[in-house]
Amino acid sequence: MMKEEIIKLDHITYKYEQEDVLEDINLTVREGDFLTIVGPNGSGKSTLLKLILGINRVQQGEIYLFGEKINRFKNWERIGYVSQKANSFNSGFPATVEEVVASGLTKKIGLFRFYKKKHREKVFQALKEVGMENFLHRTIGDLSGGQQQRVFIARALVSDPELLILDEPTVGVDVRNVSNFYDLLFELNRNLGLTLILVTHDTGTITEKATHIACLNKQLHFHGDSYEYEELNNQDMSAFYGHDVYTLKHDH
Repeated sequence: MMKEEIIKLDHITYKYEQEDVLEDINLTVREGDFLTIVGPNGSGKSTLLKLILGINRVQQGEIYLFGEKINRFKNWERIGYVSQKANSFNSGFPATVEEVVASGLTKKIGLFRFYKKKHREKVFQALKEVGMENFLHRTIGDLSGGQQQRVFIARALVSDPELLILDEPTVGVDVRNVSNFYDLLFELNRNLGLTLILVTHDTGTITEKATHIACLNKQLHFHGDSYEYEELNNQDMSAFYGHDVYTLKHDH
């Protein structure tokens, strides 16, 4: 049985002034996919996310979210988003972990509404899903970069999204914690059935966690499952990136 289309990009081209940033992108993400998007700086990855999230308007082509054209799509609570917060977060911000995660419910319950018992239970459950339930009353600024990112994922999860988009989430995360972070994403995808889109430069470790890989450099040079990606050679990768690339395999 064919799984539901969560995202469909149909011949997307996007320009900044007169320069093509994305050229004729066709891409489908289905329910339960874990898609990793890789590519060099300036390859159009961030622009692609902004188009999917409705931040930038489509110039040419069509984007469909859950089967609906993006200009008609209203159910944005179905999509969670985690940005590079660990790299730029103000460590002096006085909010607790509970308050940060609870802020993810604002769209559902209103800006100035009081949180009820059921909302506090959802916050605790979201933190439990990312292994941070014991940090409920800690100040967010006291946490490590990796712990902060887990909290931000909990904030995205608390509203029960069906799609979670992460933009370079390991920026600012200690290298020793990156593997644990990817293990978490793997568990969210496999155990919760959450559809994931991850933008990253870290091609060495994430390919064994993702179900699909997309290589983007203005054009979509490759889109396939992780097994097909592993078959790409250094010459293929160098063509994608525009310079010599040597792929390192990580055996665990």
